[in-house]
Amino acid sequence: MPGDQKTYKKLKLLKFKLFSLLEITKEINENTSSKELFNHFEFILKNQLSIGRAVLFSKQGKHWKSVLKFGVKGTEKKFNIGNDLEHFKDITTIESSSKEHLNFFDVVIPVYHKNVPLAYLILGDLNEEAIRMSPVIKHLTFIQTLTSIISVAIENKRLAKQDVKQEGMKKELELASEMQKMLFPEELPNNHKIQLAAYYKPHHQVGGDYYDYIEITENVFLFCLADVSGKGVSAALLMSNFQANLRALVSLNPTLENLVHQLNEKVFQTAKGEKFITLFIAKYNTVSRELVYVNAAHNPPILKSGSETQFLDKGCTGLGMFDEIPKLEVGIVKIIEMSTLMCYTDGVVELENDAKQEYGTNRLISYLKNSKALGMKKLNKELVAELAIFKEDQPYIDDIALLSCKFF
Repeated sequence: MPGDQKTYKKLKLLKFKLFSLLEITKEINENTSSKELFNHFEFILKNQLSIGRAVLFSKQGKHWKSVLKFGVKGTEKKFNIGNDLEHFKDITTIESSSKEHLNFFDVVIPVYHKNVPLAYLILGDLNEEAIRMSPVIKHLTFIQTLTSIISVAIENKRLAKQDVKQEGMKKELELASEMQKMLFPEELPNNHKIQLAAYYKPHHQVGGDYYDYIEITENVFLFCLADVSGKGVSAALLMSNFQANLRALVSLNPTLENLVHQLNEKVFQTAKGEKFITLFIAKYNTVSRELVYVNAAHNPPILKSGSETQFLDKGCTGLGMFDEIPKLEVGIVKIIEMSTLMCYTDGVVELENDAKQEYGTNRLISYLKNSKALGMKKLNKELVAELAIFKEDQPYIDDIALLSCKFF
């Protein structure tokens, strides 16, 4: 009979463990909430194994969080996981520790996945006499298995939520990218007077570079290239606001000087001094062949006339840096036939190669002088190819925008 009783107890213990594992697994498969999983786990520890106190620390991304606790009265707040628990690799009985809060517990049960710690369960107040099936110490491996199953399930839930969130952000960025493309002019002029071509490669899905072309009269048109400080969605939002203001103000036909002052005011109101925009903006009269421009702290465009080149660098500070532009100088250039103007953003000249050398304006001037490309699209395309070779294994560090114009 004693042997039968012993076998009965073993079977009862095995049934208890198997039932607990099946119930927890069923709840996980039914996508039970994390809170309900922890409540069930607490019931097993407290009511079925008569454990008086417990804390479960779970890894939540880069941080640790106590996700289950009972009988601890705030002791869990004293733990520093890195210093207190990360040296435990196996189930360990706490005999004596120099850390008083650790002595409040009896056992540490670590849970690892691919050598990475996922959770630490610490137990205390083990009431051996209340356990009729067997002492708690014999259940520790089972408790570790149960903790591991729950911890992996919670981590998978967290990662799944993260994937859904990232997928949502990806969709939003794709939509923002499509909307940003709508800001750019659908067609650029290519006639007997001028040929204009643009290229844009955002560093991320959306960026802060912007170009535009606006026909004012039959013989006068405006074009510009701009760059918002910073990158990503916030830069793109400021740029979309800038484009709307630019087109609204141009319709009132102000002088270029007044237009730039008004744009500065709008940018300062919108960005509140936290961001600014560098801008090259110009008006060209195809009859007088006069190019009037303002360079608002932008990379100076290069004008190639015959074998000569010059920078178009007269202007003012970046837009939005000050509530009022302190000083503004308008540049005026007489354009000779077959001149080429290349406007670019700093993503071009600041691009580095493996030796940490920048592409720089000297290489850009050299490219422009030596290029055999007659068409502006080809001029831009060949420069982009040259940049790709120049950077070697280095990444693109910024948005890249080009706006090139041939004056016939």
